[in-house]
Amino acid sequence: MEIILAENSGFCSGVRHAVNTAMNLNVENAYVLGEIIHNPNVVKAIREKGLVTVDSLNEVPDGATVVFRSHGVPEKYYGECERRGINVVDCTCSFVKRTQKIVKEQYALGKHIVIIGEHAHPEVTGLLGWCEDSATVVNDLTAIPDYITKKELCIVCQTTFSAEKFAKIIENIKKVCEKTVAVFTTICYTTIARQKEVENLSAQCEAVLVIGGLNSSNTNKLYELAKKHCKNVFRLSSAESLDITKIKNFKSLGIVSGASTPDEQTREVLLKMAVNTEVKANPMDEALAEIDNKSKFKKGDKVSAIISNANDEGLQVLLPNTKAEVALNKEELDCEVYNAADYSKQIGDSIDLIVIGLNPVKLSQKKIKEIQQEEALTGEIEDGKEFSVVCTGCNKGGLTAQLGTYSVFVPAKEIRPGFVKDLAKYEGKTLRLRALEIKKSGARKEIIASQRVILQEERDARDAVRAAKEDEFFANITVGDVVEGKVERATNFGAFVSVGGFDCLAHITDLSWTGVSAVTDVLEIGKVYEFIILKIDKENKKVSIGYKQLQPQPWDLVDGKYNVGDVIHGKVVRIVPFGAFVEVEKGIDGLVHVSQITHERIETPATVLNVGDEVDAKIIAVDTEARKMNLSIKALLPEGEKRKHGNEENGEEVAPKKGGRAPRRGITSDDELSTWNEGSIGGTSIADLLANAKKNK
Repeated sequence: MEIILAENSGFCSGVRHAVNTAMNLNVENAYVLGEIIHNPNVVKAIREKGLVTVDSLNEVPDGATVVFRSHGVPEKYYGECERRGINVVDCTCSFVKRTQKIVKEQYALGKHIVIIGEHAHPEVTGLLGWCEDSATVVNDLTAIPDYITKKELCIVCQTTFSAEKFAKIIENIKKVCEKTVAVFTTICYTTIARQKEVENLSAQCEAVLVIGGLNSSNTNKLYELAKKHCKNVFRLSSAESLDITKIKNFKSLGIVSGASTPDEQTREVLLKMAVNTEVKANPMDEALAEIDNKSKFKKGDKVSAIISNANDEGLQVLLPNTKAEVALNKEELDCEVYNAADYSKQIGDSIDLIVIGLNPVKLSQKKIKEIQQEEALTGEIEDGKEFSVVCTGCNKGGLTAQLGTYSVFVPAKEIRPGFVKDLAKYEGKTLRLRALEIKKSGARKEIIASQRVILQEERDARDAVRAAKEDEFFANITVGDVVEGKVERATNFGAFVSVGGFDCLAHITDLSWTGVSAVTDVLEIGKVYEFIILKIDKENKKVSIGYKQLQPQPWDLVDGKYNVGDVIHGKVVRIVPFGAFVEVEKGIDGLVHVSQITHERIETPATVLNVGDEVDAKIIAVDTEARKMNLSIKALLPEGEKRKHGNEENGEEVAPKKGGRAPRRGITSDDELSTWNEGSIGGTSIADLLANAKKNK
């Protein structure tokens, strides 16, 4: 039989930290709130050490010490412990703390929190306490309550949840929700890696053993995942529950243990298999060696030893989980002057040491002080605190840096959202990081970190705030509202204006009644103006606004400004068969009928006038409601004076020059008026023109 042991087996960093903290807690009157992990063997060992496991904070006496396990607790528990003088030893997993922070911040922004996970799981129970127990817990692909579909949602996930199932639930929620859905993928980095490895292992092995406490959520998920890819999957709580007859005939066997399963438990299963099955020596030896290597001391390991003797050279100490007595040189003790007699009084007491050498094992107490500050920092980092380092280099897989005695590695996919092609450009730059995993044991101390999660969280938070502002904006505006807006930028097609923090478009055709060639002809960048809401497109998040609609039109100012009998100076802007239109001012044109151009009879206005000619004319009719103005050029000419087609030079007529004053001509008869086709020109009806012409004749 071939034995394949999953690389990501046994305690995760969060569980290991919680168990080690509880096992090394040397205080009286200490309690653990809930089982430290879902493993009966570990829970039993902690109880034997003297720590009392309780189910409620009410069972912890005032002034006692309480350990909060890796699953986390509701926010109010911290306040209660402070009021009652209870000392808190917080072992909440850093990934759980990150989720708690997201829930608290998003709930404060008014989002409805959705937790993807198991309602009865202690981590989910704790998360509910960070949003006043108002969250909706979803664990099923189809069980999505109707009432959340109309709310703005913030979705987080139990850190040990199935990544595959989480993705499917998110997809279903997004299909039915009407408003913004902010998704935070809070599944633990090691959980995802562990689940991926189980998928691969179960696909290549004939059988799989999944080892861990029967009440362990993460172990049960590994079991369910393995069953999808292998039909021979066996769930074990310990070596005692292993039925050798069920596995002895398989050619290959994969072994997986949950994040709350001690290495010793897996080792016991392997030893039982070695005794009772015909397993090839090398695979079994390698598997046992791999487990044993996790238990051996490595350079840099911290150990809590028992003082067994004191002499002039130093101390003798007993190492944990061994019968070995190791010498501790007095030079490595943290004391100003060594006195064997003083240490003789401490025989039987524990002493914290660090492994500084191997073969033989060398220990030091003095070195601990040197790394206390560093450990305090890494403790905060492990709890999810952001830290910064300067990138010192890169390799094919990602970026490298150094933090004290810890090497830092940032995988390429964790640098930022999206693909990073050129890793070298990050050398020498400061990286903002959050730890994904911290490896403290042995000579090699390493922090696997991510900058992407920080940048993504900030982007998600910005998107969530922006979406909330947009929803509020659209809920409070209607077409016709007059709003204030600041002109942010100009384009060739209009101006983008910030109204309540939302970008609206004022099209260039809606800036002036008379038309403009550039936005800056009307609006000044950075200045605040009043606009009117013209169109709202909620689906595409677009709003059109107008400026000219709040300004008077040129014709609105005509009354009193231009009166019958006034003389104006204007430019001919267009010529039609029955007359010429003269621009009195921008937006106001007046008609000079062909009969009002000259005292002479002319066939067409073009024989006398050209577009661009500047002329003086008398106002003979104004109708502001109809927006019409009739003008007369001949009214300014002496009755008997004829206007020539051009200038006379040497007794001959010369064609008029374009752009000059139009030459004066004779009168057009009423017969020509009667030949016009019915219709209107420039907003003035033919009938009105005829009437005005006859009236003014």
